[in-house]
Amino acid sequence: MAVVVVVAFVGLLFVASRVVPGPVEQGAEGAGGVRARYRLNGLRLFLAAALAAAAAWIWFPTALTYPARHAGELFVAANAFAFVLATVLHVYGRRRHPGARGAGPLRGLVDYIRGVELNPQWWGVDLKMFSYRPSLIGLFLINVSFLATQYLDQGSVTARMALYQAFFFLYIANYFQFEGGMLHTWDILAERFGWMLVWGDYVLVPFFYSLPGRTLTGMREPLPPGSAVACTALFLGGFWLFRGANEQKHRFRRGRLRSVWGHPVETVGGSLLVSGFWGIGRKLNYTGEFLLYISWTALCGTESVVPYTVLLFLAMLFAHRAHRDDRRCRAKYGPLWEEYCRRARFRMIPFLY
Repeated sequence: MAVVVVVAFVGLLFVASRVVPGPVEQGAEGAGGVRARYRLNGLRLFLAAALAAAAAWIWFPTALTYPARHAGELFVAANAFAFVLATVLHVYGRRRHPGARGAGPLRGLVDYIRGVELNPQWWGVDLKMFSYRPSLIGLFLINVSFLATQYLDQGSVTARMALYQAFFFLYIANYFQFEGGMLHTWDILAERFGWMLVWGDYVLVPFFYSLPGRTLTGMREPLPPGSAVACTALFLGGFWLFRGANEQKHRFRRGRLRSVWGHPVETVGGSLLVSGFWGIGRKLNYTGEFLLYISWTALCGTESVVPYTVLLFLAMLFAHRAHRDDRRCRAKYGPLWEEYCRRARFRMIPFLY
């Protein structure tokens, strides 16, 4: 049953990605100067999923508890789906690009993990861009399942759970609202689509990132008003930093940024933005996103260390990505990047890192 649910969920989103209308935007310039076109209907698909969840809450609330009560089965099914998809992508990619075949089994394993093709498309849908939809919408529905389970089992929803749901809803809705910004990210531009990204999208994000929600399901400890205010302030501050930094960069890349915080835009060599958040730190968007995760994980209190493993993982992930991005930009921009680093001295935490 779990396999059917996973395949049906992904298949429905795939078909909807093809047929639901939405604004079309060109991606960054690829090989041969070609710019792929993307239909950005993710927000409509997310809102449709949210409306479906709301309707189920009214007429069939027990259906919403399925992901929470069958998490183990869904986890196994999602893993099976990810491995099958990664294998199909590997075989398909090597047939399309026979020159990509390396010598020996180790080269084949690396290609399987990292991927063969950069942006494989099936029936006009970019699979790498598409996979963020089942990933984040799946995460949203799993979180809603924890909400429904707590309500049906305990007869009410705690303040901790209510805040957690509100924070996550705004976070995911905001991602899809600015879905076009993903077209210019490192993942879309440079990461090949293999097992690593496939497993991250279909398994890691929905099942691991939802651990705080799972922890909150059984918690009845009241949330002190001071803690609620602190978590909300942390969320709003992180949201401002995360969205503000990403929006400044996105508008700059599209040539639409004329001023920041009341001052004319400053650049290094016309290529590197050194105004606003990007004049303070080189990866403050990662810092803002990390603060968001702290805000809703802190709602779990000290009852369990399990939800805090997400923060530990993200701290290592963001630090690694910041270091990797630094190295890549240094190779790409050369002296310009050295000058930029002298202007924006910090990566993620001013005066510390």
